[in-house]
Amino acid sequence: MLVEEKNALTEEIENYVDEFGTERSALLPVLQAIQRKHSYISDFAQQEVARMLDIHPVEVYSVISFYAFLHSKPRGRNIVRLCRTISCDMEDKKSVEDAIVRELGIRFGETTKDKRITLEYTNCVGMCDQSPAMIVNERVFTKLDPEKAVNILNEIN
Repeated sequence: MLVEEKNALTEEIENYVDEFGTERSALLPVLQAIQRKHSYISDFAQQEVARMLDIHPVEVYSVISFYAFLHSKPRGRNIVRLCRTISCDMEDKKSVEDAIVRELGIRFGETTKDKRITLEYTNCVGMCDQSPAMIVNERVFTKLDPEKAVNILNEIN
């Protein structure tokens, strides 16, 4: 990370701290703001947040690693989450999963080389009556089959 980038990120985090405060309760909103803008929270950002909130960097990392919606590694522009509940398993989620992996050439937990898509599992989409299901960013897709899943992936920018 270049000095200019570090200075800009430090200034950005200072603005979040000004907005949310310096109390320990500001940690999550500050991290969420960084995540929204950068799609992950870099090691440098974690150090700066810890310094500005006067807490140990391990505390910052522990919050990031606890919450599934916070990330410490770069991710794709689009997040594809496939439900992995028994309901989806019973409706042949495996064939959908295989088609997705084959189409993108990556496994779940990985990101495409062009940073277009990150694949993740999720524990429940809440659509058991319409399984198998997946979420692309914030949009839910249900009653998937391999062809439908691949078509959805091909429409993602």
